[in-house]
Amino acid sequence: MAMITNDWLPSLQQEFKKEYYKNLYGFVKKEYETSVIYPPAEDIFNAFHFTPLSEVKVLLLGQDPYHNVNQAHGMSFSVRPEIDIPPSLQNIYKELHDDCNCYIPNNGYLEKWAKQGVLLLNTVLTVRAHQANSHKGHGWEEFTDAVIRAVNEQDRPIVYFLWGAPAQKKISMLTNPKHLILTAPHPSPLSAYRGFFGCKHFSKANEFLINNGISPIDWQIENV
Repeated sequence: MAMITNDWLPSLQQEFKKEYYKNLYGFVKKEYETSVIYPPAEDIFNAFHFTPLSEVKVLLLGQDPYHNVNQAHGMSFSVRPEIDIPPSLQNIYKELHDDCNCYIPNNGYLEKWAKQGVLLLNTVLTVRAHQANSHKGHGWEEFTDAVIRAVNEQDRPIVYFLWGAPAQKKISMLTNPKHLILTAPHPSPLSAYRGFFGCKHFSKANEFLINNGISPIDWQIENV
């Protein structure tokens, strides 16, 4: 794992010393040695590398990484430019088009969002190939809860996108009155029509940021 070295470290370094993390590290290390695991080990912490804690404006919480070949690269919902756009991200783009008039791009690479302060966090950071949720319950949730607490403690306006029931279970952790919590069904094809489409979270987030004197997110992902 490429270690976290930026301003996340003071908030997270105690986690690395805890018993659960030692067990998690041993589990993940063995999994990479014996199975096909995504994302590549050096990409596990990409969300933190791309979006320092001091720059977080929006936290977009996913579940666990994509589990098909070459999809996951350490940022929730994102895939590298040469990879087909997964169905949930296609639905995110449809909502963006309807909400903010963004054109639908030809790729699913969300680095532009991350570099503007959108923390693309999954609750679990690794997965076995073709086995969704296979690394659930091994300690990642405790680690990412520490991440969510660190964001909650930031004394400035921040927006949370909590899409689907697993993400919404974190609401009790979000106690900062300066922050905005937006909830909707998950954008997957199974549930997007139940209220994800039409949620207008992207424009609501930008309106909140602007009203608080913070530059909005340019949500348009460009074609490559």
